Amino acid sequence: MAIFGPRLGIYGSEPNVEYDYDVIVAGGGMSGLLTAAAIGHYSKKGARVLVVDRNPEEEPGRKTNNGWTCGDAVSRGSVEYLAKNIGVRYGRPELEHDVKGVLVYSPDHKTKVLFEGEGHILNRKILPRRQVEDAKGVGAEFVHGVSADGLIAEDGWIRGIVGRNVKDGTAFRKTAKVVIDASGSATKLRRYMPMETKIEKEIDRNDLESTGRYIYTFEPGVEDKTWFDPDYAIIHLDQYLAPGGYCWTFPKGKTKVNIGLGVQKSALDARNAKYSKKDTLPDLIDQYVKENKAIKNPAEPRNERDEGNTKGNWQVPVRRHNDCLVANGYAVVGDAAWMPRPIDAGGIGPSIYSSVILGRVVAHALEAGDASEAGLWPYNVDYMRFYGYPMASFEVLRMYLQTLTNEQINYGMRYFLSEDDVLHITKRQHPEFNKLRALNPLMWFRVLSEPQLAKGLRYTAQKSEALISHNMEYPEKPEGWAEWKRGLTKLLQEAYDRFQIGGKAVQQVVVGN
Repeated sequence: MAIFGPRLGIYGSEPNVEYDYDVIVAGGGMSGLLTAAAIGHYSKKGARVLVVDRNPEEEPGRKTNNGWTCGDAVSRGSVEYLAKNIGVRYGRPELEHDVKGVLVYSPDHKTKVLFEGEGHILNRKILPRRQVEDAKGVGAEFVHGVSADGLIAEDGWIRGIVGRNVKDGTAFRKTAKVVIDASGSATKLRRYMPMETKIEKEIDRNDLESTGRYIYTFEPGVEDKTWFDPDYAIIHLDQYLAPGGYCWTFPKGKTKVNIGLGVQKSALDARNAKYSKKDTLPDLIDQYVKENKAIKNPAEPRNERDEGNTKGNWQVPVRRHNDCLVANGYAVVGDAAWMPRPIDAGGIGPSIYSSVILGRVVAHALEAGDASEAGLWPYNVDYMRFYGYPMASFEVLRMYLQTLTNEQINYGMRYFLSEDDVLHITKRQHPEFNKLRALNPLMWFRVLSEPQLAKGLRYTAQKSEALISHNMEYPEKPEGWAEWKRGLTKLLQEAYDRFQIGGKAVQQVVVGN
């Protein structure tokens, strides 16, 4: 797919060249709306920003036909980052419920780890309405009911987008100095990029998880805080109910819950074959809900805040973010850039951080008159060094966990996690599994009881250290990217081979230097 616009001269260098907009943001979801607000906040000259959203005006941010499907959890630190950097402060009703942290339970419910500190459970149907107003408040314009289907490219630059009106199919075409692709993991813009860039276009299917969730009100059942706790978001590791993924029970109140799970397709196929099952994602969610004795008589809530958003499923990327996020006149953000964290598929925090960083970089690039790959490159560097640097290591940890049985996960969480490891996990850093270095007889006995598990955990810790060190050296300029990419490819391919991830290979996208 290649869309070429008319020749209007050398874009960005001739004063008589006219664009429809300075920036077009394709996608009116979390990342798109926050990026538009951030550009407006940082732009000293009042950049003209257009947000193109396929949804009707009365339903901003809707992700799928099933609603605003999401786990809904966000850390307090992410929300405070928005307030500190672009002055956006959320409250009720978009922050629906507060939690003290996220607890991860072993399959047998006997071991728990505090995965993250204080946070909130959002109302994702209400939140986009507030985000639209935030973006409009700093000058963003909107066009609703339009899908972004392709990019206009000329002379190695992205010049705008083409699309269609959802209702009548009529053509849509607008030009801009910068196009920001925030149109989700299934974006056509990145996938059908009409020119060669450093950006990866496709994602390996093993790096996608099918996820689904229900929003229920319920009557309290058996009091068991390993199943439901109004003060904590709960994650259950369970290779039977959520093969290759995990289950979650996130409180939206004392008698209201966001409950669901995610699975990897190949892991689900293997699980079904092993147990002679034909379970689908909805089947597994129903089983998970039924097993939760703390939740009695679950029912879909009947109110305007939740209507049209009670059941849904979606595909989530669970790998490191795209190794390059920019090209001449183009940047990718949020799910379109594969930014959800590989270890827990959480995408709201990465969307917040990446959108603010991108908004600042784009505003500065416009003021400098340089929206080239080099002019937008600080987005790559700043995001990687501020937030993205551990994601490749979490990708390796996720791959390793997917090779383990429930019994091995129970054993590893019970005996191999130290207090320091828990602290690392709480800070979203990779655990070092320091207990495995202990020389006391009891620990050696435990290691000898599960030698392959111990070796695998130590390997992931060592590989993590190497990947984090490598990512912190992300090149300051495009010229150093090819060498950096080759180093990353080598480190990751070693892990894929070690864990025998069938047929998986690191994409080697090397364009120019």
